[in-house]
Amino acid sequence: EESLQMWDLNKRLEAYLARVKFLEEENEVLRAEIQSAKGSPAGDSWRVKYEEELRALRDALDHAFREKCTAELARDNLYEEVQQVKSRCQKEQAAREEAKKQLSLSRKELEEERRAQIWLKERAVQLEKEVEALLEVHEEEKAGLHQEIASFSQSLESFRCAPVAFQPVEVEDYSKRLSEIWKGAVETYKTEVSQLEGSLCQAKESLWKAVEDNQQSQLQLQHLEKDLAGLKARKEMLEESLAQQWQEQRGEAEKFQLAMEALEQEQQSLRVQIARVLEDRQQLMHLKMSLSLEVATYRTLLEAESTRLQMPAG
Repeated sequence: EESLQMWDLNKRLEAYLARVKFLEEENEVLRAEIQSAKGSPAGDSWRVKYEEELRALRDALDHAFREKCTAELARDNLYEEVQQVKSRCQKEQAAREEAKKQLSLSRKELEEERRAQIWLKERAVQLEKEVEALLEVHEEEKAGLHQEIASFSQSLESFRCAPVAFQPVEVEDYSKRLSEIWKGAVETYKTEVSQLEGSLCQAKESLWKAVEDNQQSQLQLQHLEKDLAGLKARKEMLEESLAQQWQEQRGEAEKFQLAMEALEQEQQSLRVQIARVLEDRQQLMHLKMSLSLEVATYRTLLEAESTRLQMPAG
């Protein structure tokens, strides 16, 4: 039994020694490869290539971030421009509403002036008719006065021929009264004629003023219509430019969105590649640590077996 145990131990020791020898040889080969990789330009080129790839990936990431920032700034600027165009459209719409209100007010004023003109024309016709009637009355009164004067002169002739029935004093009084009446009638006629002429002049002045106001209102209406047509044309141009700018901004926004999505995908792929590279490096480090631990374990086992085998001999 002891010989069998010793034989088993010898087999195990041989296996340990063979395994340790194989691992030491493999370790030496790996050490030589590592040293050659460190000393050879291929290792340096691999490291330089790896660093260049990392640097390129970092530059691409920074460039993508800068492009994203510029795209966001362009989007904000476009939004501000759209808001400014909307405010301009609102202002122009308010100005157009104000122009419509002014146009309606001017039309109302024009209608009122037309009505006033018609009334003034009717009033002028009435005044002319009244003047004609007054002139006819004046002519009638004048003819009546002439007839009275003629009858008075005939009565004076009869008074001269007839015996003295009236005294000269009464005749003079009668003539004085008659002259006073005639003067009063003439004065009233003159005042009435002057009043009628003044009212006619005032009516003519008011008529001319109404005509001038009508012409001015028509000119103002034409100017307002021209302004309204200009505002309509400007509104149409602004709406067309706004629609065109909106389409252009929409296309640019879609392009920026596609570019941002492409950059995000590229960034995601770069992150995946960086994660893979780091994972491979970590696996290499773990493999190196496991190999070093296994070598140390075999060494300790070998030393323990050698000490255990040397103890009976001692």
